[in-house]
Amino acid sequence: MKKKLKKFFATNPSRAYKAKTIAKKLNFNEPHEYAELKAFLHDLVEEGYLTRVGKRFRLKDVTKKLTGTLQISADNNFGFVIPDNPKIKDIFIAEKNLGTAFDGDIVEVQLFAKRKGKNPEGEIIKIIKRATTEITGVLRKTDSFYFVEPDNKKIYRDIYVPRSRLRGAKIGDKVVVTNIKWNSQLLNPEGEIMDVIGKAGTYDTEMFSIAKEFDLRYKFPPKVSAAAANIPVEIPQSEIKKRLDLRRKNIFTIDPETAKDFDDAVSVEFLKNGNYLVGIHIADVSHYVRPGTPVFKEAQKRSTSVYLVGKVIPMLPEKLSNQVCSLVPNEDRLTYSVIAELTPSAKVVNYKIVKTVIRSKRRFTYEEVQKIIDSQKGEFNKEILTLNTLARMLRKKREAKGSINFVKPEVEFVLNKKGVPLDVRIKKIQESNNLIEEFMLLANRIVARHVNLNKRKHNYPFVYRVHDLPDEEKLAEFASFVRSLGYSFSPNAANSSKEMQKLLKQAKGTPEEAVINEVAIRSMAKAVYSPENIGHYGLGFRYYTHFTSPIRRFPDLLVHIQIHEYIEHNKGKVFNYPQLEEYCEHASAQERSAVNAERLSVKLKQMEFLRNKLGDEFDAVISGVTNFGLFVELADTLAEGLVSIRDMDDDFYVFDEKNYTLYGKHKGKKYRLGDKVKVRLIRIDEEKREIDFILS
Repeated sequence: MKKKLKKFFATNPSRAYKAKTIAKKLNFNEPHEYAELKAFLHDLVEEGYLTRVGKRFRLKDVTKKLTGTLQISADNNFGFVIPDNPKIKDIFIAEKNLGTAFDGDIVEVQLFAKRKGKNPEGEIIKIIKRATTEITGVLRKTDSFYFVEPDNKKIYRDIYVPRSRLRGAKIGDKVVVTNIKWNSQLLNPEGEIMDVIGKAGTYDTEMFSIAKEFDLRYKFPPKVSAAAANIPVEIPQSEIKKRLDLRRKNIFTIDPETAKDFDDAVSVEFLKNGNYLVGIHIADVSHYVRPGTPVFKEAQKRSTSVYLVGKVIPMLPEKLSNQVCSLVPNEDRLTYSVIAELTPSAKVVNYKIVKTVIRSKRRFTYEEVQKIIDSQKGEFNKEILTLNTLARMLRKKREAKGSINFVKPEVEFVLNKKGVPLDVRIKKIQESNNLIEEFMLLANRIVARHVNLNKRKHNYPFVYRVHDLPDEEKLAEFASFVRSLGYSFSPNAANSSKEMQKLLKQAKGTPEEAVINEVAIRSMAKAVYSPENIGHYGLGFRYYTHFTSPIRRFPDLLVHIQIHEYIEHNKGKVFNYPQLEEYCEHASAQERSAVNAERLSVKLKQMEFLRNKLGDEFDAVISGVTNFGLFVELADTLAEGLVSIRDMDDDFYVFDEKNYTLYGKHKGKKYRLGDKVKVRLIRIDEEKREIDFILS
């Protein structure tokens, strides 16, 4: 009856009706039906859906509709619509008002009059655009019904599949469902199987499933593969003659041991005036991947390579990423180089950005370079030690200007041939890593600054990597929090990034270091790509771009194309502003999806590794505090799970949101973000992707 009433008023939005008129029009003529109808009308007034004018009822303020994107909560019992208009607060949507919307859908919302909480409340009345056209999950059967249980738990309804649309899939298979129709909240969505990925639980199947869950393109279309296959490996002499030939120079790569694509190399020469000529040589992908070609279009759609555990989903076909463009040793390769003259104090006094051809003399791993730094012996030790000294000075200068270095450890896995994790280790960040990082940062800054110094002559749009100032409210909360720990931080300082760096240095090595880093990161904006330069707050740079990884990042490829046209042909405007804006927004969104997919692949492997360790005790740190318990991160594997407040039965615990703390009301015991604790593993639910602990 309530649904019929809503439909009636939605189709008659401007008129007011008496209860008797409505009952007559909807054929609710029995006395008990009329009594029920009046009760529902009063409910709809209370909810803010209807308004009452004397004895008449009409739709509440029909102008209070808006559109936005739905985000469903992790436990699926409510959602928020993020309005298209950024000035409007997020709209709370109760479970009963989600309608037939999926997470990520663009929807129309009818606002209710009032709500007790912080946010306005509403009901989804229309699906404008589906975010989900394909759903990955496991095929199940109950009685005579087949259904797919989605991998993405935010898709909270199973998808019914008629027997005629199974396409040969068997129970237990991991499948992709498409042509999804969902017209009534009372019924489950319906779809058909498009593809059978493989048996659920196998390594390749699970990695493919993660890619699908985040709408990441896993296979290259035949047209793209064919275009890549036709690209020649050999470089014509005519192309070499156009470039600065650096094939005789001592140029080498430094990468992780497991790397397959090498898109950057470095070199250093010793000049007679005592200065150093540092070369940062980047694979010239733009020579092979031109705008409008199938490979370029596919790279734009992907926008980034995705690094799942033990598996790479490349932005470019393997022929390019691992062969033609990869700076492998002892092979001629086309590059785009930033060659900078640095003084012994690491001041840049001159530079050029030039197309080159190189022949890498050596492929170093980070571990090999670290041994040379530590022992001061080994191949190219003079060059490596000089580069390391310069990198240290560049880092010191960067930090002095307010560049923030957050501490965020990562893990790496040792897998067997079937993808089963044999060991989990925390990655070591050493000087060899910092060496490469500093010179990549330098090249990115030089390229961005070069464009901006010439903006008065040529106001061409460009791609920047930008990082906005933190939200003032979040920064004020952060300042209040660190004051409670005995530290001072002024959010209104003229250079708040320098103030932040100063604080992190003060906290280094203290028990509070982890918690201050974590809360600081949470108070930050996210770095994104944009044609509008607003600077990079976190790095403390006025001008910054991404130039150094065109094999795995589409914005870098755009920068290569732009900067070449800008320098060589005075035609920097290869792409117009709206084009670049669209490319940047998509690349930023794809980057977020890739990061989320990578995190999920890590989490699933951590769960797989811990599967046989139920009952074991672990050292952990509190990584999150909520009103329902403590999130803890294990010290040795960085796996994260929940200690439920229900299992903290030694006291009645109260959540102190401002101080990130749970405290016992009677005994006064406190658990604060960043505290070290011992926990015992009690449950792993791989389907729900949950790990549960108790304090021990």
